[in-house]
Amino acid sequence: MKVYSLTRRLITAVLFVELCSVFVLIGIASTYEVVSNFRALDVMLRGRADSLLGAVQDAEDPQDNVMLDGTQGLTPKHDIYVVRDERGRLLGSHNWPGGEQLAASNDTREFRNLTVSGVHYRVIRMPGLRMVDPGDAGGGVARHVVILYGSRTHPVWERVRNAIFFYACAGLVLLTITGFILFYLLRRGLQPLYELADQAGQISVNTWNLGPSSQARYVRELAPLVSAIESALNGLEQAFMQQRQFVSDAAHELKTSVAVLKSSLQVLTMRTRSAKEYEAGLERVQLDSERMEELVARMLTLARLEDEAQQPNTSQTVELESVLLDVTDQFQTLAEMSKIRMVVHAEASAPVQADADQLHLLCSNLLQNALQHSAPGSEVRAMIFLRGPLAELRIEDDGDGIHPDVLPHVFDRFYRGDPSRSRRTGGTGLGLAISKAIVIRCHGEIRLESQAGQGTTAVVLLPLAQNNSQPEEVIASTSPTAEGT
Repeated sequence: MKVYSLTRRLITAVLFVELCSVFVLIGIASTYEVVSNFRALDVMLRGRADSLLGAVQDAEDPQDNVMLDGTQGLTPKHDIYVVRDERGRLLGSHNWPGGEQLAASNDTREFRNLTVSGVHYRVIRMPGLRMVDPGDAGGGVARHVVILYGSRTHPVWERVRNAIFFYACAGLVLLTITGFILFYLLRRGLQPLYELADQAGQISVNTWNLGPSSQARYVRELAPLVSAIESALNGLEQAFMQQRQFVSDAAHELKTSVAVLKSSLQVLTMRTRSAKEYEAGLERVQLDSERMEELVARMLTLARLEDEAQQPNTSQTVELESVLLDVTDQFQTLAEMSKIRMVVHAEASAPVQADADQLHLLCSNLLQNALQHSAPGSEVRAMIFLRGPLAELRIEDDGDGIHPDVLPHVFDRFYRGDPSRSRRTGGTGLGLAISKAIVIRCHGEIRLESQAGQGTTAVVLLPLAQNNSQPEEVIASTSPTAEGT
């Protein structure tokens, strides 16, 4: 599509409307000029016809006729007229062609138009009355006359054309002036939009804001757009920085794992070793490879979860208690080896809308963290409660807890509160990040409650599935002793 200027389109549209208005104004003014000028002409014709009637006098003959006094200049040079009495006798005329036929016609209209030799006239028909010998007995003799008086219409149309020409020129001048004024006002009025476009063009991977001096945020029509752009930019910046941090952390973790694997192989090749030494070295290499494989798998899992979080949720209704019991049974052997007692308590049935595998992974991550940070002989408690429309999953341990400075970062990728990053507790630093991604996908909440030296509690709130029923309380307990599930 061809690029166009919004300013030009607006100016063109407004000028087109103004041009149409000028044409309409000229049409109205022309009509007014025609009507007013012809009314003035009609008034003039009536006045001149009255003057002509005044020139009709007593003929001083036995028949008491009337006559037209022609000794005075009655009309302008180019006007025409004819005067007849009631018997049709011609009393006088001036430049009147075909007067006999016209005077004898039955047309009784007061005004009419007449064309004589290509010249157009406006004609008035005025009947009049003259009294002959008004001093006689009976008041004299009444004599009726008819006057037809005409004047050229060319001067009238000339004045009308001059008026139309004046209105047209004035309209075009005003249109030109308003065009420049409109261009200036539009440029100035659209300045916030130009500024917004200019600032938006300066956005890059290093600059993610529109600038605090933007005038667009103070324009009522542009403020929602500015807010939407800033909100989108904030989301993009957060996603971009998160991706950059993820790539950086992943590269660091993979580099560390590859360095450990490489160093293990280098140690084996430094000198000739016995079969047992080679076997032990290969076992270390295998463990490092498995750890690297686990890291890559978790990275892929987290990326998939975050990508799916933007997609419609196609999960099914899953019984949270059943998933928790399966995970507890899975970690039973690990708990027995660590001499840790596990207790599962379900207040009521808690069906939630989630993917069964992801919910299983969530419970596994949280329970594994609790087992890793619990001392031998302690207890790990996994409990399910109902909180109105929410199901609450609580996993408590009696470990060393988390320092307050560390607690805000526990859900960050690759963050490990254990500075030693030991192979027993360090992990990959992605378990809680994956757990948070799963909970967000399920439209829930997750948090850790902990105090140093007093253990840690993982709290997960998940929306219950619709038509949730509450059966009787179910309690299951597992421990490395006789208290089995």
